[in-house]
Formats: sequence, structure tokens, C-alpha cells
Amino acid sequence: MRQIIHVDQDCFYAAVELRERTDLVGKPVGIAGSSRRSVLTTCNYEARDFGCRSGMPVFKALQACPTLTLLPPRFEVYRAISSRIRAIMLGYTELVEPLSLDEAYLDVSEDSRSAFEIATEIRYRIREEISLPSSAGIAPNKMLAKIASDWNKPNGQFEIQPDEVKDFVRKLPVRKLWGVGPQTEKTLKEMGIASCSDLQRIPETELARRFGKFGVELRDLCRGKDERPVVPHRPPKSMSVERTFAEFVDNLETASGKVHELYSELMDDLRAKGKLPKVDGIFAKLKFSDFTVTTVSKAGIRPVMENYLSLVEEGFTRNDNPIRLIGLGVRLREESMIEAQLNFLEALGI
Repeated sequence: MRQIIHVDQDCFYAAVELRERTDLVGKPVGIAGSSRRSVLTTCNYEARDFGCRSGMPVFKALQACPTLTLLPPRFEVYRAISSRIRAIMLGYTELVEPLSLDEAYLDVSEDSRSAFEIATEIRYRIREEISLPSSAGIAPNKMLAKIASDWNKPNGQFEIQPDEVKDFVRKLPVRKLWGVGPQTEKTLKEMGIASCSDLQRIPETELARRFGKFGVELRDLCRGKDERPVVPHRPPKSMSVERTFAEFVDNLETASGKVHELYSELMDDLRAKGKLPKVDGIFAKLKFSDFTVTTVSKAGIRPVMENYLSLVEEGFTRNDNPIRLIGLGVRLREESMIEAQLNFLEALGI
């Protein structure tokens, strides 16, 4: 039986900042740009009590919580701390699958100790060595472990034993299932389905008709079955940089200046990771003031400034509203089996 742990840092960016700003402990804090047109990257639980949440425009967050303290994000600091947390996890198993800077799966099935004991120790070390709170979920698979890590937040952990899975999932809202987003949830509600026990009564043929291949997966998920393995070192399919602007961008000249800045940042990241030869296409992402998003991409062309400017210009014409965010990125070519073997041998010094 697999033992999977999902470790999640509680309000990670805000928690990092509060380590140094102890005067703000217990007060509502959000991480965002200084402009009222910015959006919250995250916020602490005190702010969430007022209805604030990640992705909320700052002006709405301030309406909900006038006493909200806004701090600017420091992503380099967060990356460095995330690496330290990852190093702690790798001391217990090589099977660590990062999902983001602040959460990861661990497969500790080969360890003789219980997963609950290991999760407790990992959280203790994160608290003692890095002074940050974290939560953990333990279960026989990834989906349930991630659900469990939310159960006793903040700064707690929860375990779903194999013999508890059947009863646990029966009352679970379908929105908790892996892959079920707002649209799928809406469709399920229209079918009279709110919980996993409701979903279990629907024939597989009906789920397949409604949702295609995912319908077949839903049949297993609503019964607590998830066979996805923990996959360490997953190669990225793309790399990108993006920026939300304090002031809206309402003309191409200003947008071009932003593209130059982002392009330099993207090239630095690609060179640092040795990814330039593996680029297989490029894309630009634009988010407008009405929060609609458009992406323009081209396959098989080089990541040069002129090409990015062309993509952004095309995206600019798709919406009459000013721009609040621009992102630039590359699609990465997957390594062939031979390339992967050569890179592995090179890493070993062979």
C-alpha cells in the first residue's frame, strides 16, 4: 500500500514576510504590488477572515478589509526558502514532486516508519530550521493526500487510512476531486450531483457520455481511487515570465518597453538553465483590465525580440481595454531518449 504525503506551506509568501515583520503578526496582511490596480498574490488567514483571497484585485481587498497591510512580493527570497524546504523533504525520499514553491508530494512507501510520523518530523524541521508553519495530508494516493492537507489548516496534519477511504469520500463535495473545476462542478450540480456518494450512483456510460475520458476517471476518483505516481524532476514543457503592472498599459509603445524588460529576464532564465537550444516555439500572454486573457503563440520560430513584439502587437488588437499583465514564454522541445541518457551520463561524469 502506498504512503503519500502532501506538504503545503501555510500562506507561504505572507508567512515568510511575517518572520521579519513580527509587528504585523495577528493583523491582516496581503502580498501585492502597491497600486490599487494590482491583485493579491496571497494573504494570511486574518485577511481571509474578511473575505480576501489570492487573485483578488487590491481595491476590492481593501474594500473588504480597510486595515489590510500590503507588502511587495520578493520572489527570489521565496525561491531560496522553497529550496531549503525541498532539501529537507529529499532527506526522507527521492520521490518528491514539487507542485509549486509552497507545496509538494512525497512517496514514502519504502520507509519502515509510518507516513504520519515522517510528516510530523518534516513539519517540525520546517518550523525549527526555517521558522515557518506548514500543513500535511497523508493518504494512500495523491488526490486524497492533497485533500487531507487542507483538513486541519493552518499548521496541522490529517491522515486518511486505507480502511477509512470509502467512508471519507462518500460525504466529500465533488469540487474537492482532482480535475473538477468550476465548469465541471456546475455541470454536475445541474445533474443533481453535489457529493461523491451522488456521483457514485451515476453509471460509467453516462459519465463518459457527459465528460468523455475524464468521465471514466471521475468514476474512480469519486471512490477515492487515484493511481497517479509521484513523479520527481518533471521536465517543464514551457518556461515563462510575466508581470502585473501598477499602471495599466494602454498603448503599444509602452507595451514594447515592457516587452524589452521581460525579454531580458526570460533570456537570463533560459541561459541559466541551459534551455535555449531546446526552444520549440514562443508565446505571449496578455491580461486586460476587464480580466480577460489572450495568448498568442507561434511554433518553430526563434525566441528573439522582434518575434515577441509581433505576438504582443497581435494580442493588443484583440481587446479594446488597456493591459494589466504581459507574459512572455517558450515551449520546450522534449528530450529524445538518447538525449536524456546522454544528459544522465554527463551528470554522473561518465
